[in-house]
Amino acid sequence: MDTTTIIEELEDVAGRLGFEVRIEKGNFRGGRCIMGGEELIMLNKRHQPETRLVVLAEALRDAPLDTIYMKPAVRQALEDTWAQLDAAEEATHVDG
Repeated sequence: MDTTTIIEELEDVAGRLGFEVRIEKGNFRGGRCIMGGEELIMLNKRHQPETRLVVLAEALRDAPLDTIYMKPAVRQALEDTWAQLDAAEEATHVDG
């Protein structure tokens, strides 16, 4: 499954969890936020799909994903992205 398809699936998952996913252009990284009392996940249209996947994975990390059905390949991509983020964070702490 390609990255763009995984992102589309994760946008659907986010929607089922009650998050509005917005894809906008601008000078921002993206992520989860509250605007007007509603929780949103902002994605930057100018970012590569791999970056958008990382932003979505971070935004969904503490969501109740065990209550949502996801295709196995999508769940695996999410878990792989979390593992990469954890490894990068650990490397930062070791080097820093």
